[in-house]
Amino acid sequence: MSRDSISRREFCAGAGTLLATAAVSESGLVRSFAANAEKVNVAEIDRKRILSAAQRCLKEEPITVTAYSSPRSAGGKHDYFSEGDYWWPDPKNPNGPYIQRDGMSNPDNFVAHRHAMIRLSLQVPALAAAWIVAKEERYAAHAAKHLRAWFLDSAKLMNPNLQYAQAIHGRFTGRGTGIIDTIHLVEVARSIPLLSTSKALTAAEKEGLKKWFADYLEWMTTAKNGQDERDAKNNHGTCWIMQVAEFARYTGNREQTDYCRNRLKSVLFPNQIAADGSFPQELRRTKPYNYCLFNLDAMATSCQILSTAEDNLWTYKLPDGRGMEKVMAFIYPFIADKKKWPYPPDVEYFDQFPLRQPSLLFAGLALSRPEYIATWKTLNPDPTVQEAIRNYPIRQPILWV
Repeated sequence: MSRDSISRREFCAGAGTLLATAAVSESGLVRSFAANAEKVNVAEIDRKRILSAAQRCLKEEPITVTAYSSPRSAGGKHDYFSEGDYWWPDPKNPNGPYIQRDGMSNPDNFVAHRHAMIRLSLQVPALAAAWIVAKEERYAAHAAKHLRAWFLDSAKLMNPNLQYAQAIHGRFTGRGTGIIDTIHLVEVARSIPLLSTSKALTAAEKEGLKKWFADYLEWMTTAKNGQDERDAKNNHGTCWIMQVAEFARYTGNREQTDYCRNRLKSVLFPNQIAADGSFPQELRRTKPYNYCLFNLDAMATSCQILSTAEDNLWTYKLPDGRGMEKVMAFIYPFIADKKKWPYPPDVEYFDQFPLRQPSLLFAGLALSRPEYIATWKTLNPDPTVQEAIRNYPIRQPILWV
């Protein structure tokens, strides 16, 4: 299957819905969040969307990394492979190493594995959400079919590493930067425990899935590429925490959960948030609006995963007042009214954002800011442009609260 054949239907629009309850969820949100959630009937808002998306997903069979290959990959059949987005052939040396054009995506890069993973990230969460909403076994069973193919079937599974992700022709066979590609496994991991009340997965399969994610977590936290991505000073470092936090939550790795919570407070907040609440590392890019929203959602989702009643990351502040409240205060006016954006427009896809950013819902509930939630309700939850879908990995609120 070529990259041109990947359609909107294959991407299976992920419809999000939230069953708001008064109890503190497994995600670790504080009691005030749950109390505020009672006031937001997102299940009623999204029920039709989520069931419609799940119906489409029922018609789609699993497609894993083994369905595609690239002669430029240094890995094998089961190894995920992608190429750095902003790297192009050098006009002065067409057969030599690629050169960088920041913000400009090379349309000739190999993206089939990335698209397959994005399909998975839309299918499994949508089906899991439908199982929660409708309690029909067919949704859980079809989600399990995808999970078996990707993580359990020896003929089709993906190896639990990203050693060959975001390679650069003539320079690197893979980079730590590529680990950002598995942000699209975050909601997949979030979905699996929620399917446990169905009959879709056997006990052995549940253990097998947990082992795959435990193995990937081990690789992310010990391999050089993983450690390089951890130490990135921009959205890549944020996305590393979001992934490790969720995979650790799913696999019961308390050590990594605690590490991520501390790193968010001691490294990300001090080094990524400016005095006015902005993200300087994102603002300096050629797509500052998109990157700020992307980093915001990753940071907000990390807070959603890691906050506890004893350690609420939403209200945590550095001694100078920097924290999530200041971040939201900075960015919210530009989400509510994009025309107020005072920085250069993005060189690509500026018209595709904002979307229904999950940070608005999460922060609105956690910080008791109804205006965030009101704006969230007005935004588009179903992007159709592939790049927009790619930069919008958290789509199913029902899985998070």
